[in-house]
Amino acid sequence: MNDGTITLPWLVVRQDDNGNRYRVGRYATRAEAQKIADSLDVRGHKQLYWVERIAQNGAR
Repeated sequence: MNDGTITLPWLVVRQDDNGNRYRVGRYATRAEAQKIADSLDVRGHKQLYWVERIAQNGAR
Protein backbone atom coordinates (compact mmCIF):
# COMPACT_ATOMS: atom_id res chain seq x y z
CA MET A 1 0.00 0.00 0.00
CA ASN A 2 1.19 3.49 -0.69
CA ASP A 3 -0.59 5.28 2.14
CA GLY A 4 2.05 4.34 4.73
CA THR A 5 -0.02 1.73 6.56
CA ILE A 6 1.17 -1.78 7.23
CA THR A 7 -1.10 -4.56 6.00
CA LEU A 8 -1.36 -7.69 8.12
CA PRO A 9 -4.02 -9.73 6.34
CA TRP A 10 -3.26 -13.14 7.88
CA LEU A 11 -4.80 -14.06 11.22
CA VAL A 12 -3.97 -16.98 13.52
CA VAL A 13 -7.00 -18.12 15.51
CA ARG A 14 -7.12 -20.43 18.52
CA GLN A 15 -10.16 -22.41 19.63
CA ASP A 16 -10.07 -23.92 23.10
CA ASP A 17 -11.75 -27.12 24.26
CA ASN A 18 -14.85 -25.12 25.29
CA GLY A 19 -15.32 -23.73 21.78
CA ASN A 20 -14.11 -20.20 22.62
CA ARG A 21 -12.15 -18.53 19.83
CA TYR A 22 -9.33 -16.03 20.27
CA ARG A 23 -7.16 -14.02 17.91
CA VAL A 24 -3.54 -15.02 18.49
CA GLY A 25 -1.98 -12.51 16.10
CA ARG A 26 -1.95 -10.90 12.67
CA TYR A 27 0.83 -11.46 10.16
CA ALA A 28 2.01 -10.11 6.82
CA THR A 29 2.30 -13.46 5.04
CA ARG A 30 0.45 -16.75 5.11
CA ALA A 31 3.76 -18.58 5.60
CA GLU A 32 4.56 -16.54 8.70
CA ALA A 33 1.08 -17.11 10.16
CA GLN A 34 1.20 -20.84 9.38
CA LYS A 35 4.61 -21.15 11.06
CA ILE A 36 3.17 -19.63 14.26
CA ALA A 37 0.04 -21.81 14.12
CA ASP A 38 2.14 -24.95 13.57
CA SER A 39 4.51 -24.11 16.43
CA LEU A 40 1.57 -23.63 18.80
CA ASP A 41 -0.20 -26.76 17.57
CA VAL A 42 2.74 -29.11 18.28
CA ARG A 43 2.54 -28.31 21.98
CA GLY A 44 -0.12 -31.03 22.26
CA HIS A 45 -2.83 -29.11 24.09
CA LYS A 46 -6.52 -29.47 23.27
CA GLN A 47 -6.63 -26.12 21.47
CA LEU A 48 -6.97 -25.90 17.71
CA TYR A 49 -5.03 -23.34 15.68
CA TRP A 50 -5.66 -22.22 12.12
CA VAL A 51 -4.91 -19.41 9.67
CA GLU A 52 -7.52 -17.13 8.09
CA ARG A 53 -7.16 -14.29 5.63
CA ILE A 54 -8.79 -11.02 6.57
CA ALA A 55 -10.52 -9.21 3.72
CA GLN A 56 -9.45 -5.65 2.89
CA ASN A 57 -12.59 -4.35 4.57
CA GLY A 58 -11.67 -6.16 7.80
CA ALA A 59 -14.12 -9.05 7.41
CA ARG A 60 -12.97 -12.66 7.64
